[in-house]
Amino acid sequence: MSKMDLKIRIRPAKPEDAEKLLAIYAPYVEQTAITFEYEVPTVEEFCERIHNTLKKYPYLVAEQGEEPVGYAYVGPFHDRPAYDWAVETSIYVYQNKKRMGIGKKLHEALEEELRNRGFLNMNACIAYPVQEDEYLTRNSVEFHAHLGYRMVGQFHQCGYKFHRWYDMVWMEKLIGEHTADQQQPRF
Repeated sequence: MSKMDLKIRIRPAKPEDAEKLLAIYAPYVEQTAITFEYEVPTVEEFCERIHNTLKKYPYLVAEQGEEPVGYAYVGPFHDRPAYDWAVETSIYVYQNKKRMGIGKKLHEALEEELRNRGFLNMNACIAYPVQEDEYLTRNSVEFHAHLGYRMVGQFHQCGYKFHRWYDMVWMEKLIGEHTADQQQPRF
C-alpha cells in the first residue's frame, strides 16, 4: 500500500486503547534497542501510563479504519517548573506500517497540538547505535532531522540492551517564540 492509499485518522488516546497500543509497543521492547525497556509492561501498567500522560499532555492515536497503527505522546522534559515549555516526544508505529507517512502525520498533529497549548520546545531522546545492527539503526535520527529537529547532544555507551552498549542522542525542534514574559503552557 502506498502513502496515497493510506487513510489515517488522528484522535486523542484513551486509557481503553492500552491493549491495542501495547501490541504496537511490545515488539519494540522485545526485538529492538529503540526503547531501553527490558520487559513489556502489562496492559494495566500501560493503561495507567496513558491515563497519567493525559492529565497534562497530548497522547494521540493514528487509526487506519478502526485499528490503531501508531501513537505519539509527550511527557515532561524535566520536572522543574522552569522547563514547563519543553516536552520529550515519543512516536511508535506498527513495524509493518513504517515508511508509509504515519509517523509524520502523528508528529504533525502532535506539534500542532503542542503549539496551540503554548509549548515551545520538542525534544527527542533517541537510542543511537555506535554501529548499526539488527536491533538499532539511525532511522529515528534521520526521521527527526527530516521533521526539522537538530542534534544537540550525544551520550556515549549509556544504554545496555541485548549484550551491547548504545549511545543516546538528544534532538530538539523549536516550535514557538520564546519571550521574556512567556505565557504558561496550557496543560
